[in-house]
Amino acid sequence: MLMSTHSFPTSRYVLSLLLVAAAMSLFGASPSTLSAADRPNILWITSEDNGPQLGCYGDAYAVTPNLDAFAKKGCRYLKCWSNAPVCAPARTTIITGMYPPSLGAEHMRSMVKLPEKIKCYPEYLKAAGYHCTNNSKTDYNVETPANLWDESSGKAHWKNCPEGKPFFAIFNDTISHESQIRNKINEKDQIHDPAKVRIPAYHPDTPEVRKDWAQYYDRMTMMDANCGKRLQELEESGKAEDTIVFYYGDHGSGMPRSKRMPYNSGLHVPLIVYIPEKWKHLAPDDYVAGGTTDRLVSFVDLAPTLLSLAGTDIPEHLQGHAFLGPKTTEKQPYLYGFRGRMDERPDMIRSITDGRYVYIRNYMPHRPCGQHVDYMFQTPTTRVWKEMFDKGQLNEAQSHFWREKPPEELYDLTTDPDEVMNLADSAEHQEIKGKLAKGCAIPGDTGFFPEAIVNEWNVKTAPYDKMQDLAAFGDVAYVTGVAQQVTASRSLDLLPELKVHLSANNDYWAAIGVLMRGAPAVEQLRPELRKTATSKGLPSAIVAAEALARFGNEEDLKLALPILVEYANVQKHGVFNAISAWNSLDYLGEKARSAKADIEALPVQDKSVNGRMGSYCDRLKEKVLSNLK
Repeated sequence: MLMSTHSFPTSRYVLSLLLVAAAMSLFGASPSTLSAADRPNILWITSEDNGPQLGCYGDAYAVTPNLDAFAKKGCRYLKCWSNAPVCAPARTTIITGMYPPSLGAEHMRSMVKLPEKIKCYPEYLKAAGYHCTNNSKTDYNVETPANLWDESSGKAHWKNCPEGKPFFAIFNDTISHESQIRNKINEKDQIHDPAKVRIPAYHPDTPEVRKDWAQYYDRMTMMDANCGKRLQELEESGKAEDTIVFYYGDHGSGMPRSKRMPYNSGLHVPLIVYIPEKWKHLAPDDYVAGGTTDRLVSFVDLAPTLLSLAGTDIPEHLQGHAFLGPKTTEKQPYLYGFRGRMDERPDMIRSITDGRYVYIRNYMPHRPCGQHVDYMFQTPTTRVWKEMFDKGQLNEAQSHFWREKPPEELYDLTTDPDEVMNLADSAEHQEIKGKLAKGCAIPGDTGFFPEAIVNEWNVKTAPYDKMQDLAAFGDVAYVTGVAQQVTASRSLDLLPELKVHLSANNDYWAAIGVLMRGAPAVEQLRPELRKTATSKGLPSAIVAAEALARFGNEEDLKLALPILVEYANVQKHGVFNAISAWNSLDYLGEKARSAKADIEALPVQDKSVNGRMGSYCDRLKEKVLSNLK
């Protein structure tokens, strides 16, 4: 289960907890009245867009002496997932201690309300007496209070903590970010030989790919040096033995097919925690100083772990599990990953791992992994990889990224660390697949509702609260059930069920079920699709129109194309419907040519749109028109 169960462990420090509880009882103390001396300082050092490509994680190509030395003092978590394979949703998971799909916040650059009862972890830490600083990135997918941090800027520092207060501080290093892989690098920093880099099985072996991977490792070395400076700064201050230190990467590497994809390659991150001798009683049995632990942990666990270390209560709504401190829970059996819309490209993927096997459920298998995200295509590896696919120059493992996805994927990390041998149809793996598939669910998953609908909810109420209301009436179970059923395969046996859903409800997932089955489904369900496509104001109309335009006859195209052009008008139909319609137009390719003049006239800017999303329709329009040159 994903629900939080903040049970106490049967570990070696239970006696310590009992003594603390007895002392608190004797002196009338409570967690909220602990003094600064009773609470550790906590320092987080984070780096962007990098997986565990570190020497201390066994990567012989990596040059990371500072983190390698830090790992000899701390404990390396060998199986840590970021939950999301991109920065903003991953950071949202951390700040809330909840899975963003439960909040309506899984999509890149979305901005949704939080329910009144749900706070961000700095609010709880500040209430416990901590001075909280953030240097300096925020970039969350939820609205946060203006005074969330005591300091949040490029100058924020634990050194500014008032005397007598414990501090919590974050330093976020961006030097390994995706954008830096493709930037020029000084000759002195070029220390990794491209000829010696290991190319994962899903990438082609070309000079461009080798250069990008080598520069990624160069950036990792530069990041390591920055981490070393932060650690040295703490040591020289004399506060090291009063401070618990975390180092982690914010999701997998910035290389394509790692970043943005919830495979292990996109979610597996390094996590090293150092607990000084003074605070060793806060370490559970699986914490091994200078060693490793196989405990499954992920970003949703960080907030409850912080609160446990700080000696304060853990709210029941948090979905993670503390893995350090007096409220450490039992080890969890699974980690969960997700993908929603990435910039201008909608998708819905869920993944789960037990530490060995990774199961992936693709709810939009009609879209390839390698959708044309403009930002991703600025990396040379992405461009040359796609060009080779278009020319038929790739093998099966390298081609998977660019083809439509299978509904289910299963990988064995022990024999296939690059996740290229899909075992979903393997007879001997059906038991483990079924077990993981059954567990692959996030509570109150708003991803089963179109983003345009979730945004409508957000105008009046927090999507989390709306989902609670819908669940009470059975609506969530119904929608989820339809999605699970119709996207599980491309079998035409489900056409009768699709017809019922389309006829009765103009159902969004039924329309997707038709679209992913292509021409045979359109041929048999044409009347129902036409009715759905002409139903005004429904996201399902866009999906039905795409199915008709792509897989129908000339009359279907004549009906559907103007519908898609209409919905692509961001000023009339909002950014989320517009993004969906623009994507459909892109997948039409040459079939959209008769509407080229109307497409050229479409607006792409809307002042009401969240500023961080302002360029998405512009990028999509440029891509659609490039198809029609």
